[in-house]
Amino acid sequence: MSKVLIIGAGGVGGVVTHKCAKLPEVFGEICLASRTPEKCEKIAARIDRPIRTARVNADNPEEVVSLVRDFGADLIINVALPYQDLSIMEACLETGVPYLDTANYEPPDEARFCYKWQWDYRERFREKGIMALLGCGFDPGVTNIFCAYAMKRYFDEIHYVDIMDCNAGSHGRAFATNFNPEINIREITQRGKFWENGEWKETEPLSIHKTFDFPEIGPREMYLMYHEELESLVKNINGLKRIRFWMTFSEEYLTHLGVLQNVGMTRIDPVNFEGHEIVPLKFLKAVLPEPSSLGETYTGKTNIGCMIEGVKDGRRRRIHIYNVCDHAECYREVKAQAISYTTGVPAMIGATLMLAGVWTGEGVFNVEEFDPDPFMEKLNIYGLPWVVKEIE
Repeated sequence: MSKVLIIGAGGVGGVVTHKCAKLPEVFGEICLASRTPEKCEKIAARIDRPIRTARVNADNPEEVVSLVRDFGADLIINVALPYQDLSIMEACLETGVPYLDTANYEPPDEARFCYKWQWDYRERFREKGIMALLGCGFDPGVTNIFCAYAMKRYFDEIHYVDIMDCNAGSHGRAFATNFNPEINIREITQRGKFWENGEWKETEPLSIHKTFDFPEIGPREMYLMYHEELESLVKNINGLKRIRFWMTFSEEYLTHLGVLQNVGMTRIDPVNFEGHEIVPLKFLKAVLPEPSSLGETYTGKTNIGCMIEGVKDGRRRRIHIYNVCDHAECYREVKAQAISYTTGVPAMIGATLMLAGVWTGEGVFNVEEFDPDPFMEKLNIYGLPWVVKEIE
């Protein structure tokens, strides 16, 4: 049994805590920490075993170090804001505790999604003799593992990958984001980017789109975006000719987003308001619904997966590997909507593999660098069953 410190008490943090709590033989003691202890206590009160809670400012490595040493953590699961990845990694280096997260670092003052800052920690983690596992959510995370699994089981070479993320659920709100509004809106409003024939190509935000018929959902319009798993998969999947990322949005969502952009509410630079500097996007986050509050009324399903094309035994082959997740079923199990669930469950699975020594190493790694089989097996066990469909 091990001690796990979970940092972040949003929707994903709640799912990770619930799922870890169901495995006392792996996670002997759990500490859930956040800048707002009340959120931790609310999550802990819904779980039928003791969960320690704590206050920590994850921007401050010294506070994280103090908590790690006080609790005696064997692993840190970081589901806080991406801005805080590096400070938590610094705390891991100071204490010699392994690290896991679900999203790459972002600088607060620039919407730039890039693994470079964390990959630059490779040598320091290697010298310390500990492991950091990056992007162990769904996308990034499971989508990376789907690609590694396809390479191992279905292809000799993978040439084309389209990662497709569809949320066909409805939460009944006029406008809300399924995870942290600040991160979500920064991600969607950036320029699109994909990799083709050995180079990165950029597009205007959401300017390329097409319809896809998602299993168990039906036709939905999906839009080309940039997502961080493209960066690591280009490095780790040999033979790629093109890789792209797509996400679905409703017309209503895009209309609201367009209005907010037009009036300047998605800006991330400070503006002066009545003698105070405020960041418009941070103010918008404060007035939008908390993502963890959406689950109770959420209906419908998500479908997230990869369309992969390549060669096997000299013949062309295409498969669609995906998971379908039901919002209402997720809420019944862990009081969360499916977006939080699909991110939190993989983080728990990655943590079990690290603690068991199944996934092990010294340095900084992305999930597709490890054997996908044990992870794929646990997805079926812990609530994210997957399907492989051969496409003619």
